Amino acid sequence: MDITLVRRANYAIQSQIIKCLVTNEDHIPGKFNWQEGFGAFSYSRSQIVTVIKFILNQEEHHKKKTFREEYIDFLKKFEIEYDEKIFV
Repeated sequence: MDITLVRRANYAIQSQIIKCLVTNEDHIPGKFNWQEGFGAFSYSRSQIVTVIKFILNQEEHHKKKTFREEYIDFLKKFEIEYDEKIFV
């Protein structure tokens, strides 16, 4: 499959979703704003079952650990430097 075609399709879909969210106040209460940052962590294909189980169990998991705690754990696990001030 042509990767350029996939990228174009992905961009088109994202553009339509954003347009819908920004212009339709029924979906988002209040004013729409982008977040200031993000994080992405990659895993190898051999870990796909573990990742799926993690995602499916997130609701229960977050009863024990906050998103902030979990995110910092990921940063440490992947040896990513960060500033504690960003979590204030």
